[in-house]
Amino acid sequence: MSTLSTGALTLLDWAKGLDPSGHTADTVELLNQTNEVLDDMQWVEGNLPIGHLTTVRTGLPSVAWRLMNAGVTPSKSTKAQITESCGMLEAWSEVDVELAQLNGDVKKFRHSEALSFIEAMNQEFVGTLFYGNSGTAPQEFTGLAPRYASTSAGNGANIISGGGSDSDLSSIWLINWGDGKVKGIFPKGSKAGISNDDFGQETAETTAGIGGTRLRVYRERFVWKAGIALEDWRQVVRIANIDISNLVAKSSAADLIELMIKAIWRIPQGSLKSGSPAFYMNRSCGQMLDIQRRDDVISGGGLTYETVDGKMVKKFRGIPIRIVDQLTQAESAIS
Repeated sequence: MSTLSTGALTLLDWAKGLDPSGHTADTVELLNQTNEVLDDMQWVEGNLPIGHLTTVRTGLPSVAWRLMNAGVTPSKSTKAQITESCGMLEAWSEVDVELAQLNGDVKKFRHSEALSFIEAMNQEFVGTLFYGNSGTAPQEFTGLAPRYASTSAGNGANIISGGGSDSDLSSIWLINWGDGKVKGIFPKGSKAGISNDDFGQETAETTAGIGGTRLRVYRERFVWKAGIALEDWRQVVRIANIDISNLVAKSSAADLIELMIKAIWRIPQGSLKSGSPAFYMNRSCGQMLDIQRRDDVISGGGLTYETVDGKMVKKFRGIPIRIVDQLTQAESAIS
């Protein structure tokens, strides 16, 4: 027996989920987002119970031309090891058994509720993928933005400024997924993706009303253990400081096409062929890129539309363009 969560569904919540016939309604998911980065991420099992240990070469051995009868000093390469940690995203669902059974379709009622938890976890994960910072929130894993936050850092060459300095800034990301590049990780011995434990009916103790009372609930647990391994910092480019208001007004607007061309040239060209690169941007940037394409790109150049697996996919110079609603328009300026 356990205490009933204060986040349990109420009778009012239940009533709002019914259609006129009294059955569970087909819910219009107005809160769902488009976060297409989830379609591209490549996942591997980490080599540590807490995440993944990556070994990178940090220095090459010295070599020298020599004369006959003259020796060469021995040398060696240098390496470093980086530990990437995973976070554990978790949620619980508790529904009064009598509440779930009111309309006679328990399975559909619980399935509808479960879908909302999965969407919430997807949104939280993608937000953390870009903005998570274990330095300020130890329960999270560190995302990309804190790693690409200064042009004077070691990876500063892969930060391109869009010229904005106001409070409505956003970024476009070019990420080249693949082994030895960037990938999603889950702890050693665990499972990829969201796991669901359906405990069925259990007895819970209530704290509302008369404390210490009991009731039967349907209880579920949702868990997602995940992180990212940035094995090669050269495989990610951040186009930062994009002023959204200027972009939409087409006044002192960032030239997205030019910036995206620069981003492509920041990544080693051989890596682009062996990896799975994609651009990620929010809807405002995507809209204005399309408009700039119409205004500035000559026929046959730059952005094209191709049919891939039955879907129309936007591409820039052969690289897919994905929409990510979790990319905000309130970033701080990068310098």
